[in-house]
Amino acid sequence: MHCLKSTSKWFLLSIIISIGFSRCKKSEDSNPAVPSGKLVFSVEHAVDGLPLKPNEMIYMNAAGNNYLVAGLKYFISDITLYRDDGTQKMIDELKDIFYIDEDIPATKNLQFIDKIPAGKYDSISFIFGIAEAENKSYKYVNPPEALMGWPEILGGGYHYMMLDGKWKNLSGDILPFNFHLGIGQLYKGGGYNVDSIYAYVQNYFRVSLPGSDFTMKDQETVAFSLTMNIENWFRNPHIYDHNYWSGAIMQNQPAMQMARENGWNVFSMEMIPQNR
Repeated sequence: MHCLKSTSKWFLLSIIISIGFSRCKKSEDSNPAVPSGKLVFSVEHAVDGLPLKPNEMIYMNAAGNNYLVAGLKYFISDITLYRDDGTQKMIDELKDIFYIDEDIPATKNLQFIDKIPAGKYDSISFIFGIAEAENKSYKYVNPPEALMGWPEILGGGYHYMMLDGKWKNLSGDILPFNFHLGIGQLYKGGGYNVDSIYAYVQNYFRVSLPGSDFTMKDQETVAFSLTMNIENWFRNPHIYDHNYWSGAIMQNQPAMQMARENGWNVFSMEMIPQNR
């Protein structure tokens, strides 16, 4: 009799488990995976439509300054996709801040792990730099990102960009420039004494990318070439003259404001055809 009761219990348990599995299976079947694909950015740096050639004094900006680019590194963040139905999706499944460095090829290949829902998208935008809420000192502890630190006394956090190079001044001398963009400062009186700072200015800005509309299909990868056109930092709407602003702009908010306002069309985007 004891064996019969035990057998009955196991039989009843097996029925309950079977029903549970059946319900789970039905639940899974009633909630199929949402059609989605992947997005990839290949980042390029160019001057006057040609790939950047570092350390060559072959460029001239709109002010007539001969210059070369020795290094280029920066952050972009909050990459946002805009659907044709008015909804938005921000790339943030793994991270939302991306470090890009001309000298580190791997940083110029952005493969987002986010699943991008299938459908039509009108445009893409991102923040150049890091928004105030995220731009906190010691956020990064390892290089290369940690090497982008912005001095605590000047606002802390991180550089948005370090564009370094050299230019030829009016006397023909070759001088270094550090076209660095980050948090700005406002000073009481004249000069740049850090003890006279009374306010900080957030110089990050949102970049809208023309030509970034696309249609995502299920299981598809959409790839874009994202190009920084370096010459645009120096020409529109403001003509930037190294002879006037000198080599460093880190504590010079008027110069950084000019750089910020020139950044609106520094980036261009083009879809990369995929082999089928």
